[in-house]
Amino acid sequence: MNIKYVENGVYEIKDLLTLYKNAGWIAYTKEPEKLAKAYRNSLFNIGAFHEETLIGLIRVIGDDASIIYVQDILVNDDYQGLGIGSHLLKSVLKRYSHIRQIVLVTDDTVKTKSFYEKNGMSSVDKFDGVAFAKYNFDA
Repeated sequence: MNIKYVENGVYEIKDLLTLYKNAGWIAYTKEPEKLAKAYRNSLFNIGAFHEETLIGLIRVIGDDASIIYVQDILVNDDYQGLGIGSHLLKSVLKRYSHIRQIVLVTDDTVKTKSFYEKNGMSSVDKFDGVAFAKYNFDA
């Protein structure tokens, strides 16, 4: 299968919505204009395309000096297990190898933990650290 990766792509909102809906990330799909703004304001992104269809992407926010945050990484269900997510994540980790803190927050599942560990990331507790978050689900 021929997958094309595009750095800092500009995406049609309908394509983003299709991908996010496939992933079940409905908080993002409720306000399409907010999702579009989030992409415009991102530091970096990579889209994965099969033919002309957006099938995966990774989005990074941060300062490109001391910290980046992997905000979104998702791959369409029909394309999972093909190494696309690993390619996206490894590309970001390589591009930002000069950054001290590369952070992401994800679901607490065996599958998710295994994916990130396989790709060189560690849980915060491995560094004698703790992570804190405040979620505003009404925002």
